[in-house]
Amino acid sequence: MEKDVSIRVDSITLPGMLTLPEKAAGIVIFAHGSGSSRFSPRNRFVAEVLQNAALGTLLFDLLTREEDEIYENRFNIELITERLVKATEWLARQEEAKDLAFGYFGASTGAAAALKAAARLGNRIKAVVSRGGRPDLAMHILDQVESPTLLIVGAHDEAVLDLNRQALEKLKAVKHLEIIPGATHLFEEPGTLEQAAQTAVSWFTRHLVS
Repeated sequence: MEKDVSIRVDSITLPGMLTLPEKAAGIVIFAHGSGSSRFSPRNRFVAEVLQNAALGTLLFDLLTREEDEIYENRFNIELITERLVKATEWLARQEEAKDLAFGYFGASTGAAAALKAAARLGNRIKAVVSRGGRPDLAMHILDQVESPTLLIVGAHDEAVLDLNRQALEKLKAVKHLEIIPGATHLFEEPGTLEQAAQTAVSWFTRHLVS
């Protein structure tokens, strides 16, 4: 099942795409990075890999078109976190999703929002994966995250790798840092995004299904 959805958050509506394979084991909710959207080619690629592994996905816009035109909104982690929490609560009310486990996949700044939302929602979020993420932007709440958390970083993304190592130390939940050889921040090198996606599949499969 694949359908366009409209997620009502307070006075605005956020467009999204919900995909549920037959006998889905859980649903992964995506939080994209600054300046991106539900059409992010990298997140859509990862979503397709997850779907092929019988995992549902929800990709949606964290900001309205008008909000996205204000540059500062793209880095407003509190606003993005609130949207992610509200979208998660919306998804939990949908008939086709109400009995499924939820996980978060965050990229870049979206990873900080995913971790902050996970800290707020506790064991309702069964797993978090960050790809090229900025968990340091949520450093003060990382010790409150209960969800098993996987940090995926390119080996050549040195500044972000250092920030992720610091975040790994702060996390108290089940955690792992996966370094993808040859990859830079956007995982544009041949085979690196595929490797990151398969690593995410393994993490979600282990923690959403158990």
